[in-house]
Amino acid sequence: MKSTLKTLMLTAAVLAAPVMGNAQSSDAKLHYVLVSHAPDSDSWWNTVKNGIALAGEQMGVEVEYRNPPTGDLADMARIIEQTTASQPDGIITTLADFDVLSGPIKAAVAQGIDVIIMNSGSPAQAAEVGALMYVGQPEYDAGLAAGQRAKRDGIHSFLCVNHYISSPSSTERCQGFADGLGIELGNQMIDSGQDPSEIKNRVLAYLSANPTTEAVLTLGPTSADPTILALQENGLAGSIYFGTFDLGEEIVKGLKSGIIKWGIDQQPFLQAYLPVVVLTNYDRYGVLPGNNINSGPGFVTKDGLAKVEEFAGKFR
Repeated sequence: MKSTLKTLMLTAAVLAAPVMGNAQSSDAKLHYVLVSHAPDSDSWWNTVKNGIALAGEQMGVEVEYRNPPTGDLADMARIIEQTTASQPDGIITTLADFDVLSGPIKAAVAQGIDVIIMNSGSPAQAAEVGALMYVGQPEYDAGLAAGQRAKRDGIHSFLCVNHYISSPSSTERCQGFADGLGIELGNQMIDSGQDPSEIKNRVLAYLSANPTTEAVLTLGPTSADPTILALQENGLAGSIYFGTFDLGEEIVKGLKSGIIKWGIDQQPFLQAYLPVVVLTNYDRYGVLPGNNINSGPGFVTKDGLAKVEEFAGKFR
């Protein structure tokens, strides 16, 4: 990991432009807060927590993780406001819904708090709210790339299992996939909710009512894991084209067994780790990378599972 950090720091040094701003002494104890939109039940975010923990340890700074327990975005907006009032040295936050979250984020920037947008949102939205940069995967582009891949594989119809339909970035994944296929999204996206049993039942119901569906797209472990069970129950596991966003232990098992064709790795570890490194060096030395950082998409298939399987749910 030391060599990885050196590589990251060398890259930052090459790209960095010196900023003669309020650089702080390297002896100062810096405090950052990462605010996500994820509910407590979403295990995918454990990798994000591991990323900030490691970065905090390596950089010698304090990093907290805060989130709305149920994933309610209005609650998240309040958490950002409360975090701003506590005056941390920097805020790392998702931008799951621009309309709901842009106001609190702009208010933090107006109070002189450095902000980095990670995971959701876009580089353009990050610039609009006054953030230093964006680190993440453009969701529509990732969905588009996945749809284009599926089209090359001969797919013409699909089911998108959206377990977080209140988040616009989730819908962007489904819409991008449809556009990549060159078809209308229409009713091919379902609101599955987040209860595993309900997700499984809704997938079974959709595929029963639409037996000519050629592919299934899930948006992460929350929807992928119950969908695997649904396909095993109706006999379609391994025969229906199945792609998913994100990685997790059951997704890796699905890739290995051939149930899942590919997973899209947006590298959540880097989405959490890099902002802490960037903020620390910005505060200490006044240097800042000149570009936003796209952490994905990267397609993971059965052929490239060695490192993924070893670190799934921890760093992948």
